[in-house]
Amino acid sequence: MAAEPTVLVVDDSPTVRKIVQMTLQREHIKVITVGDGLSALTSVADAMPAVILLDIQLPRMDGYQICQIIRKHLQFRQIPIIMLSGKDGIFDKMRGRMAGSTEYLTKPFDSVELVQTVKKHLVNWQERVPVRQETARPRLRYRG
Repeated sequence: MAAEPTVLVVDDSPTVRKIVQMTLQREHIKVITVGDGLSALTSVADAMPAVILLDIQLPRMDGYQICQIIRKHLQFRQIPIIMLSGKDGIFDKMRGRMAGSTEYLTKPFDSVELVQTVKKHLVNWQERVPVRQETARPRLRYRG
């Protein structure tokens, strides 16, 4: 099992990825960033993140689809997924919940709120994140 928790940040904006990364790294949280949905699925399988911060509007596949794929895979079902979006309507938040998100933060987000939300979901992260076995790498697939 990893010695420290990793947060996977999935956003197509390099600016948002950098802001989130710098904000969390100031709190000594390890961060991996990717810019599209397919890279996100690969990173979930490779990094076994403790928390996923997931933008909704992404190239190739949206955040709702990614969330649903992750939730269908037993090995990753318990990883908290925090949706990040510029959309703050009730419909968008409900759709995120229906896709399987744990929480929903609206952009632009407050850095204090971001850190508090991530830290809240890092509690007991070792119990949720499975041990990565080199011989049997789980695969998350998009069938679109």
